[in-house]
Amino acid sequence: MNLSFPILKEYTYLNTANSGILSTSLAEWRSRHDEAFMTGGSVFKMESMSLITDLRNNIAKHFGSKPENTYLVQNFSVGFNILLNGLDRNHRFLLLEEEYPSVSYPIMSMGFAYYSVPIDEKLEENIINAIEEFKPTILAFSMVQYISGFRMDDDFIRKLKTTYPNLLLVGDGTQFLGTTVFNFEKSGLDALIGSGYKWLLAGYGNGYVMLSDQIKDAIYAKNKLASLPVAPFLKGKHHLSMCFEPGHLDTLNFGTLNESLNDLATMGFDYIEKTTQTLSNQARLALNARGLVPDWMLNRKYQSTIMSMPLDEKTADKLAAAKILGSPRGAGTRISFHFYNTDEDLNRLLEILDGKN
Repeated sequence: MNLSFPILKEYTYLNTANSGILSTSLAEWRSRHDEAFMTGGSVFKMESMSLITDLRNNIAKHFGSKPENTYLVQNFSVGFNILLNGLDRNHRFLLLEEEYPSVSYPIMSMGFAYYSVPIDEKLEENIINAIEEFKPTILAFSMVQYISGFRMDDDFIRKLKTTYPNLLLVGDGTQFLGTTVFNFEKSGLDALIGSGYKWLLAGYGNGYVMLSDQIKDAIYAKNKLASLPVAPFLKGKHHLSMCFEPGHLDTLNFGTLNESLNDLATMGFDYIEKTTQTLSNQARLALNARGLVPDWMLNRKYQSTIMSMPLDEKTADKLAAAKILGSPRGAGTRISFHFYNTDEDLNRLLEILDGKN
């Protein structure tokens, strides 16, 4: 499949971890959507509402969740906060240090008890020890850490769920979903929540929530005791969809996610995983040889498409001058590789780092 991204003609775009880019075909679809809305008004709205159900089913099909346990939200933060608001305040959270603020802050600010473990080469051991000592009821984490690119071990997640079946596992999939083949029901996760604007290349204002039956039964217990509204336009809604999907859902933003998901699925998530992993591993090895990625990060079985380089300001300025786009994150410069990146992009980066250009 040949998708066109005009920005790639102007920049070496190593910044998908900051924002995915918009293809010309998606931009054209969005224009057609708004033209139809302009001429059709409420007629267009009624005719396009099936798109929301199509998207929910599409997410479930491609990522192995149950359609009835899949919800559409505006972004990760909205979905995660809705989930937290449905939990009993007696829950105890285990977190990772230097976690994405949208994961850690609401847990802390809502008054949940929490404990954080460091991310290093002994992470899995750190987590097990903390589970035994702190006795958390929920482990919340980013599937891929937004600064370092550290990716949680898929096998370890499944092992945790088998060993501690009552421990709820909640993941932020924003920096993960769209980079690899994934099946939610087989993952061991109880919830995967994320935004579509990064690796799903779907623009802003759309996201997803996938829930296990276990966590679905554990949230909004009081709401389930109340009678549902009987208004005809709310037909088919249930208690959790009233919580996760209150009000209208924007067919432009969610339609963009649906169209992009179709494009990515046509390309194949197996193909995307193969190409991004190959290039990312090449980059990781090259950066390690230059002292920019630690040795222990190379030994992980599961790797992400993100890495962070501890660059001085002068070198970071050289990258910007060469139109190589990355992002300052933490103490380093973060770069990332999607399927539209090439060996030429990596070589261009290495040339600047080596002072050859």
